[in-house]
Amino acid sequence: MTRAKTPTDGAVRNLAILIDRLGGRLVVSCQAPPGHPLAELHTIVALCCCAERGGAAGVRVDSVEAVRAAKQAVGIPVIGLKKAWQGYGGLTGGRPAITPEVQDAVDLAGAGADVVAVEATRELRGNRFAKHLGLLRSAIDVPVLADVSTLDEGVAAYAAGADLVGTTLSGYTVQSERQPGPNLALVRELAGRGIPTVAEGRISTPEQAAAAIGAGAIFVVVGKAITDPLARAATFVAAIADWLAEANR
Repeated sequence: MTRAKTPTDGAVRNLAILIDRLGGRLVVSCQAPPGHPLAELHTIVALCCCAERGGAAGVRVDSVEAVRAAKQAVGIPVIGLKKAWQGYGGLTGGRPAITPEVQDAVDLAGAGADVVAVEATRELRGNRFAKHLGLLRSAIDVPVLADVSTLDEGVAAYAAGADLVGTTLSGYTVQSERQPGPNLALVRELAGRGIPTVAEGRISTPEQAAAAIGAGAIFVVVGKAITDPLARAATFVAAIADWLAEANR
């Protein structure tokens, strides 16, 4: 595949080191949205420490402060991003944009992020990701993970020069169909085109994580299923309620 913008030598070296450390392994997303009981920096750091002690190869965290704190607390790679909850209208369901500005990426890299995750969906960027990535390449020298929602977006992001492509936003944009579980077909399609693919999104069991590696993912990112007891409690509550409703029919 011809790539319009190739990574710098520094980014290539950093990517090789990153893949060596993360290849075939688990990364834990340690995040909590505003208003969540876990949305405190010390709690996020504690989750990162739990992930490392549990054998995870890396963590994914939101904000410059979280990147800096995680780098001080753990010895595994840190994927950094910044969720922008305001100022980017039109995104499906009022979801946040992921590292939408070049300065966000610069700040994350400056805080020590080993890789910076940026959104590369048509819902946010239209067809302008190549230009945006060119600006990123001029500003930072760490690998870039493009979070996408569709095959076309992933192919375009990699052709533009993204180092890694993640299925993070599959099912969260108007261009993509939501599924009950992870979009392993998208992982398989991206990896089948020789694109270094990261599986992320609605992976809720160890078996699904293993299946993602089997589908060709370089590594797997799991969030809520590991780090969000609020979400996990809600699934148990819903399952019991559904059973009772069925039993009382």
